[in-house]
Amino acid sequence: MHLIAGIDEAGRGPMIGPMVMVLAGILEEKLPLLLRLGVKDSKLLSPTARERIRGRLLKILDMVVIRVVSPEEIDAAVERKTFNSLNDLELHLTADLIRKAMSQGHICKVYVDSPDPKPERYASRLRTLLPGYKVEIVSENDADKKFPIVSAASIIAKTERDRIVERLKKEYGDFGSGYPSDPRTREFAKKWLMEHGSLPPIARRSWKTWRNILGEIRQRQLY
Repeated sequence: MHLIAGIDEAGRGPMIGPMVMVLAGILEEKLPLLLRLGVKDSKLLSPTARERIRGRLLKILDMVVIRVVSPEEIDAAVERKTFNSLNDLELHLTADLIRKAMSQGHICKVYVDSPDPKPERYASRLRTLLPGYKVEIVSENDADKKFPIVSAASIIAKTERDRIVERLKKEYGDFGSGYPSDPRTREFAKKWLMEHGSLPPIARRSWKTWRNILGEIRQRQLY
């Protein structure tokens, strides 16, 4: 089974919750089915459309590998305890996804959405992590907008993260999207810090937004 694969992530930027990375694989002759399905970058689709397309994708795709990346893993990379950066963590997890996928079937080509502004440099580093693996790597910025198989991975990653977020909200309360720019997220963070005096377990502690909000609270308490 010779597959074409795409890799993308969802939730790289939030201050709350995990990041989800997905490898989606499909037989090359079935690629036109993705176009007919109308796959595109998940950010360009409504939540309802993403869920609808996800269900159809799971029937069409020949392989799906999902990796949920915890806030602790992300913090350790950002703080350079395990990797040199978030990009470095993503690079190694991308290699892990490819290795896991190759153990399940043969992938002849993989398209990667590069977080590095120099995608060929990212591809070169990725190849060094995959010695002995005969797979063509195509690394592009905005690959989720260019290649349907990456769009498919993007949709599954986004819907998977959305489901995780909904479960977390039932446990911790509504924190909005989890992004620093979201007023609901910032309000949740302020309320939590004022009530508990420490960050919630689902926080990405390395995000400076948490430190800024905590500083604002302490400043107000002084007056």
